[in-house]
Amino acid sequence: MFEIGALVTVALLWGCTNPILKRNSTKIVEIKSTSKIQKFYLEVKYLFTNLDYMIPFIVNQLGSVIYFIALQNIDISLALPVSNSLTFVFTAIMGWILGEDLPKRNVSLGILLIFIGTALCSYAKQPYSN
Repeated sequence: MFEIGALVTVALLWGCTNPILKRNSTKIVEIKSTSKIQKFYLEVKYLFTNLDYMIPFIVNQLGSVIYFIALQNIDISLALPVSNSLTFVFTAIMGWILGEDLPKRNVSLGILLIFIGTALCSYAKQPYSN
């Protein structure tokens, strides 16, 4: 059960930070330069000096560290679908909280199906106790 909690935590960290990273990196397109190398340097500098971007980025990477650690004890056939599908769910919810459009009916149905599928995958991978 700890493993499933770790995967849900990973999905939560990834999903909740994705819309924030997107929102806080939009001004990167305004960076102009005559050289591609200088433009790349200015973009990297912008991202690394922008705390509104870096804090969610670090939280996102913390999710990656937890995922890496969790993979030592979890079957990849469970870890991959649970973490990635729930990331989509948390991204949609967080986007809505941040003011993006409310998920349409098909997206809401997809979220429900993801929850059902995740529960079934998790249940199927649980060891049976006799």
